Amino acid sequence: MWNRLSLRARIILILAALLLTTLTGGLVTIWHTRATESLFSRLIEKNLASFQAAGELENSLLRQKGYLTYYFLDGNPHWLQQLAHYTQNFQSWLAKASTSAYTGDMTGLLQKIASDYQGYLKSRQDVITLYQAGRRQEGARLHQEVRQKFLAIYDLCERYKIIHEDSIAQVRKESRKQARFINSLALLAIFMVVGLGILLAYTLIRQILGPIHRLAQESGPIDADIGLPNEVKALSRRVTTLMQNMDLTQSQLERSRESLLQSEKLALVGKLAAGVAHSIRNPLTSVKMRLFSVGRNLVLNPAQKEDLEVISEEIRHIDTILRDFLEFSKPPKLKMQRVSLSDVVDSAITLLKQRLESYRVQVEVKRSERMPEVWADPEQLKEVIVNLMLNACDAMATGGLITVRESKGQVASVGQVAYLIISDNGPGIPASIQDKIFQPFFSTKEEGTGLGLSIVSRIIEEHGGHIQLRSREGEGAAFMITLPYREEESWEPSS
Repeated sequence: MWNRLSLRARIILILAALLLTTLTGGLVTIWHTRATESLFSRLIEKNLASFQAAGELENSLLRQKGYLTYYFLDGNPHWLQQLAHYTQNFQSWLAKASTSAYTGDMTGLLQKIASDYQGYLKSRQDVITLYQAGRRQEGARLHQEVRQKFLAIYDLCERYKIIHEDSIAQVRKESRKQARFINSLALLAIFMVVGLGILLAYTLIRQILGPIHRLAQESGPIDADIGLPNEVKALSRRVTTLMQNMDLTQSQLERSRESLLQSEKLALVGKLAAGVAHSIRNPLTSVKMRLFSVGRNLVLNPAQKEDLEVISEEIRHIDTILRDFLEFSKPPKLKMQRVSLSDVVDSAITLLKQRLESYRVQVEVKRSERMPEVWADPEQLKEVIVNLMLNACDAMATGGLITVRESKGQVASVGQVAYLIISDNGPGIPASIQDKIFQPFFSTKEEGTGLGLSIVSRIIEEHGGHIQLRSREGEGAAFMITLPYREEESWEPSS
């Protein structure tokens, strides 16, 4: 039965038993206190008062002894006055004893004492009368009878006193009986509490603290900063660390899933790009050569020249798309060399000078000093900068400002890094699509391939860095490129 109960049920039952035992002990203590109080109240208010009256009744009777003999010897009336005083005192205590009597036996015995005492008083008065009349011999004979009555009354008073002593002894007996009962209950409660405590401790140690201790030991040594071994605290820390690791693992899994999805897209693009390159680019090259020949050899009117320029521009656009596909499917190998990012930035701006003027876009370079030389592929980095600047120009249809900031810094997990931030004052990028802009084939432009920023991200990652977007809609966009560098070491390709 006990083994079938759950751990929670066992603990609740043990705690309930402990609570019930404690509550029972408290109730018994309250009952015993009140019973003792009632016992002492009865002893003091009834037994003690009645016992005191019985003792005084006996004493006042004894004080009457001898005065009649004294009067017989010297005839002094003073003895009779003393005798009258103690007689009145006896009757007073007899009345008090009758009032405090609380059993039928006591009342009946007091009535017997009162009746016999009245007979004793009458006979004693007869003796006094005979002594006063000078009939001393007759008085002496009656005096002997009066003495017997006196002793009989004294025996009654002694019996009355014994009744009270028996009553008090009975009260003491009841008190001892209750005390023994309470002691037995207390001992039983102590054994029950100790037993339940041992059972609770056994349950906690065996089924809670024991497994926790084993878990804490299996997960590693107990933390030294806790002081005394505290398995619960140690396990709590490790569970917290485990949850954090789970969150990190989940995040890494999500990134891995996204990376896998992107890799699948890249594989599909590679196959598609290879087919497109072989099927389209060679005929397109022939078309470009024929158009160039036509443009040089024929005399064309302005309208024909305009048509020829439009055709040439569209062919260049198709060629650019094909080049993006080919570069994305089979990226060129990096040609690493010592180069300063400042030189790459200046070269890209020089290359785009006419395009920037056509877009009515100004470029502002902010650098405190020339960036140190790092291991990088200048042509690939220049393609990154050109791509980001052209995207900014497309976003600022009516012109604007592109700001290029160069700086150095330190990252704990990487070391020395070079920062390159390319920002514009265009309309910005909506927050809803910021997580997608580096994905292949995602584009906000109708004529775009959606590969430009994906190629940019791949080039930066191949250099061991990363690119990050910061943008608020209506406040422009900023791309921050972070590249690690070690001035005294040779380049190692990113894994």
